[in-house]
Amino acid sequence: MVLDAITLRNLEITTSIRGVDDASTLLSALDVTETSMGSRTMRSFLISPLLGKGTIEGRLDAVEWLLEHALDRQALRTTLGDFADIERIAGRIAYGNAGPRDLGTLRDSLEAIPDLKALFAADAPALVREALDAMSDHAHVTDLVGRAIVDEPPAVAKSGGMIREGFNEKLDELRHLATSGKDWIVEFQQQERERTSIKSLKVGYNRVFGYYIEVTRPNLHLVPPEYERRQTTSNGERYTIPDLREKEAMIATAEERLSALEAEIYTELVRTLATEVPGLQATARAVGLLDVYAALAEVAARYGYSRPTIEESGRTIIRDGRHPVVERHLPVPFVPNDTDLDAAGDQIMIITGANMAGKSTYMRAVALCCIMAQMGSFVPARHATIGIADRVFTRVGAFDDLASGQSTFMVEMLELANILNNATPRSLVILDEIGRGTSTLDGCSIARAVVEFLHGKAVAGPRTLFATHFHDLIDLEGSLKRAKNFHFAVKDTGSDVVFLRKIIPGATDKSYGVHVAHLAGIPKTVTDRAMVLLKEASMREFSGGPRAPRYTQMLLLDPGEGVVAENPAVEALKGLNPNEMTPMEALNALCRLQKLANGEEGDR
Repeated sequence: MVLDAITLRNLEITTSIRGVDDASTLLSALDVTETSMGSRTMRSFLISPLLGKGTIEGRLDAVEWLLEHALDRQALRTTLGDFADIERIAGRIAYGNAGPRDLGTLRDSLEAIPDLKALFAADAPALVREALDAMSDHAHVTDLVGRAIVDEPPAVAKSGGMIREGFNEKLDELRHLATSGKDWIVEFQQQERERTSIKSLKVGYNRVFGYYIEVTRPNLHLVPPEYERRQTTSNGERYTIPDLREKEAMIATAEERLSALEAEIYTELVRTLATEVPGLQATARAVGLLDVYAALAEVAARYGYSRPTIEESGRTIIRDGRHPVVERHLPVPFVPNDTDLDAAGDQIMIITGANMAGKSTYMRAVALCCIMAQMGSFVPARHATIGIADRVFTRVGAFDDLASGQSTFMVEMLELANILNNATPRSLVILDEIGRGTSTLDGCSIARAVVEFLHGKAVAGPRTLFATHFHDLIDLEGSLKRAKNFHFAVKDTGSDVVFLRKIIPGATDKSYGVHVAHLAGIPKTVTDRAMVLLKEASMREFSGGPRAPRYTQMLLLDPGEGVVAENPAVEALKGLNPNEMTPMEALNALCRLQKLANGEEGDR
């Protein structure tokens, strides 16, 4: 299935509509994987749902088996929790920058694969068996790394100390030489203390002078004549002797050669492991697949998802469908809804109703159920029959791109053009408030034309959910045989409105926008005035009478403030009858009205 960037954004598949990764995405709702490999696989499943019925059913079989075998699922997830990111470590090995600690964690992860394979019986579904068969034990890798790398390796190779003793004979000799040289220094210090009777004598080291013998000032008279002075300090003198210089050269050479040889051995080790990278990547993919199957089964168990029925048809039938993300963030139970769409039957649902009634959530929930089903996941519904969709298109929300010179309405039309030019009878189309970015007349005309275009004259068309506040569109049900009206139920008590969140057949002509404005905190003066204007408009529409005078800004004054009196010229004008006036009388009346308007004389 093709999911373009607009659909991924509008449905909040991997990032929220604000462009960030947070708990409001479908990925966050489904990703309870135990490994980084599984998390990346889950993301790829979501952005690339399948079109083949057989492959989808194979994934669903794997999820269902793990759902039914809860103990096996929990054991699998526990074992996966100890796995390192094999895929990323393999990439570092291929580029030659893997650290010793990477190899240590790789070894530990590969050693757990036999235990992972032993968890499953022969009756495991095909895709689970395929994933297990794709995993190699990588005995050569675990043996090599186990012999070469110490149990607690450093993070980076330049720190040294990562090659295990016994792996390389020459390295062991240099390591012994460096170690024995340091032991010789300790013994030399003790011997010199006894020979000179200087109990505070000590052998030290710095990068400038190397090894030296330090004697404090009170003991300078005990210094033997063979001591060669090298440096004077505030506390005493520093000396050396030929035996110390000779041993220093041996120790320094050994440590340098030890460091260089260990780095060379480690580089060759990584180069050898690079030949195993393709196999490691195959194992990582298999681990990621098992992790995703187990995670989808875990989510289905936790939240009561059901297995969808997949069809090569144009039907979408959902019973008690829910939004997988919204339902987890509500303080009250989510109200489920049904959906019946058929490319050759009830193709278009024209959805009207109140603001905040749940239209957008409902439409997104339908789209997400289809995407989840085609990625191989169970869905948040009591039952779902999903006819495979080749694409999901969405046009929701208000966005602009001012940097490119595109207004909100232009962005809306560009997105709409993409949908109308690319949708097929197998597509699922979600349209929310088409045409609201322009005048009511223009917007309503565009919206009606879009519905007619999607309906077309063929025997089938793209399954479409079309939400609108243009109530004139409800009569399309009578002229388009595959268009049906639906609305969200609202309980209006007269003084308050209760959103029931339930979609039912039929249309409505109320949006309750003023009520929503009140809930948003709009000043009561504004919402009261809006309610008055709404009633006036409704009465005019019902009676067909003349339009009431347009109100002015003065009507927004708070109660108690003064009301501007009507101009006397207006009262005088109301008393004139042009049909009974001569031209001269009319001219005189006009002059008098002008003076009244300017306040030059009273009304007479």
